[in-house]
Amino acid sequence: MNRILFDTRETGYRLTPRDPRLKHARGVLRVRPGDVIDIGVVNGPAGRGTVTKVSRDGVDLDAEWTKLPPPPPDIRLLVGMPRPQTARKILFEATTLGVRAIHFVASRKSDPAYARSTLWSSGEWRAHLIRGAEQAFDTRIPEVTHGNALHEIVATLPADAPRLALDVYEGTAPLREARPVPPLVLAIGPERGWSAADRDTLRTAGFQLVHLGPRVLRVETAVVAALVLASPA
Repeated sequence: MNRILFDTRETGYRLTPRDPRLKHARGVLRVRPGDVIDIGVVNGPAGRGTVTKVSRDGVDLDAEWTKLPPPPPDIRLLVGMPRPQTARKILFEATTLGVRAIHFVASRKSDPAYARSTLWSSGEWRAHLIRGAEQAFDTRIPEVTHGNALHEIVATLPADAPRLALDVYEGTAPLREARPVPPLVLAIGPERGWSAADRDTLRTAGFQLVHLGPRVLRVETAVVAALVLASPA
């Protein structure tokens, strides 16, 4: 947690004993009155928080706001709906690396039960985005959808962005050779891979099938590797 994020912009904050950010402030940062820490508002400005009080009841901060961080790379990520534990990793890692949107799609080989997980119904998924932004020293979190059919999401994508889909079985060229740079739509199959029908949907929608090499990777590993290759930095 390199930047502590809050949901609303205020002039000051109190981190209470029930707030997990208090544990970080006390145990990791070891804050004392007068210390200055990095803060921000989710999808809002960055800032600095001056510690005014440290007590049993929590930590008080005075906030000073600076500017809105630059937007993340214009990458839209499509992922065949994975198991919840895999989705948690993707939410965190993709946000840390920087994307505009993550769409977890219902593909032919996805288990429908995954979309009904408490990860989604409880709102837990958003906490992983915030952790990813805090790790990246950012304030922006991506748009996230889950459970929509592949063809439904494909229909909403910007028409002018190149479209690449990872497929270890039918990918015709390495991802690196496709020169993936934003703006970009990047599709990665579920843990059992794309079905023949999924590939037809992707090809019809203008996706080029590419690969990361002959080795079969975990979905979360493929996401990180692909985003690193697509990074504009």
